[in-house]
This record gives sequence, structure tokens and C-alpha cells, in this order.
Amino acid sequence: MEMTGATLVAEKIIAFEDAQLHTQAFGDPAHPPVLLIMGVMSSMLWWPERFCEELAAQGRYVIRYDQRDTGLSTCYPPGEPDYSFSDLADDAIAILDGYGIEAAHLVGMSMGGFLAQEAALRHPRRVRTLTVISSSPLGVDGLPSSTKAYQEHSAAAESLDWSDLGAISDFLRRDSAMLAGTRHPHDAEAASALIARDMGRTASFASATNHFMLLSEDKAATLHASRIDVPVLVIHGTSDPLFPIEHGEAFIRVAPTAQLQRIAGGGHEIHDQDVDEMVRVIADHTGF
Repeated sequence: MEMTGATLVAEKIIAFEDAQLHTQAFGDPAHPPVLLIMGVMSSMLWWPERFCEELAAQGRYVIRYDQRDTGLSTCYPPGEPDYSFSDLADDAIAILDGYGIEAAHLVGMSMGGFLAQEAALRHPRRVRTLTVISSSPLGVDGLPSSTKAYQEHSAAAESLDWSDLGAISDFLRRDSAMLAGTRHPHDAEAASALIARDMGRTASFASATNHFMLLSEDKAATLHASRIDVPVLVIHGTSDPLFPIEHGEAFIRVAPTAQLQRIAGGGHEIHDQDVDEMVRVIADHTGF
């Protein structure tokens, strides 16, 4: 164990079947547990340490983890993921099992928001509340696509040489800038440092592209946000270029327990200057 600021931090490897997941917990295990689920191609480092520390300081036991094919968790050959999207949702429950937690508050970002919804739908007794950040409700069609500028940018990934770490790093830096909102200046230096740290922490960064294969899977017809019966908090930036704000607003139309916290000018990111606001509403939402 170690201390980060005034917060006790512990690391743990959850091993099951053919995978190992690297996890890190902040705070007191006696406090209500909050499991953080990050998005596509992103290790747990994309949950900022200050975010985790401040949420722990609000009396929560905060767990973040590297999903399969990210960070220090099990990696598979690029193009050959030996797991499904539903397996990733079940991984969240396996982590709760590994920590001896009966039920937790789930917080999912982007793709992690889809995974958190699926976990809540398929394992309702294991989920106390759900928080969805910069994501979209499962099973809801007819919502706006990402902005044209972001679509043009992301199309460049199709011709990217994923064995060229320099080219990958350059693309991810551009991606981080494209996903930024309008409320705060984009911190290119901090983004570059995080990308370098993330890339240097895994044996096969190209394996993370396996997540895109999972996103193309057909979801079961029963997986629909309207069937979520735990309290739902939606946090969504009004300038999100990947999932426009209409995706966040759709939650409060279809999910009976949903409430929406708009981040004015926020993008598809957890910006350092928005951490205090986000932690405050999550702490209020998970306060039981």
C-alpha cells in the first residue's frame, strides 16, 4: 500500500479463467464502494488521480482498473480478442467478487458507460447506482452522430500503422485535442504526458484496438436503458463532439430514474477544472 496525497492507495490483481485484471483502490474499504469503468482503448490512468482521491475523500472506496488489452491487464494479439463485449461487462462484476463486494456504485465513461449499463441490466443486485459520463443509452436509436470534424479525424485511424508507436502517439495527441470541449483551454502538455505514460505501461498497446471489434457486436434486444431500475446519474458535456449532448438528454427520456448534470462547454473528457463539479454530483448520487 502507499499514500497518494492523504489517500491510502492499494493495488490488487484479480485473476480468473484466462485473464488477469490490474486494479487500484483509493480510500477506506469500509466506505461505500465505487467502481470506475473507463472507455475504449483507455487504461485506468484516464481516471485522473485527483478525481479518485477527491471522491475517496468524500467517503467512498474508489476502485479503478485496466480493462483487458489495456495497461497491465491481460493483452491479446491485435485483431484476435478472445472475449466479448459482455465479457468486459462481466469483468466489472468479477472485480467486485475479487474485492469481496456484494454491490457497488458503478461509474462508466464513454464505452465504459455502455459496459456499466450492461452490468446493471444483467446483474442488478450487484449495482447500487449507475453514473454514466459522456456516453449514450443502450438500445436507443436515432441520436446524432459525432461531429463531422471528429468523423474526419477518426477516419485517419483506419490507415494508421499501429506498430509505429510514434505515429500512434501523434494520433492520440490529436484525438485528445479533438475531444476537448470549449469551456477550458486544452492542456496539450498534460495530454501528451498521460499518453506517454499510458503507452509505456503496456506490453502491446496495439492490442487495445481490439475494443473496436467489440463495439461492432450486436447487443441483445433486452439490453435497453429503459429497463435500468437503479438510480442513474448522467454527466455530459454540452460540447461533446463524439456523443453530442442529445445522447445525455436521451437518458432522462428513457430511463425512469435518470437525472442529467450538464457540463457547460464540456467535451468528451474529464478535464481537471471539471473534477470538483463531477466529484460533487457523484458523491451526492452515491450517498447511501
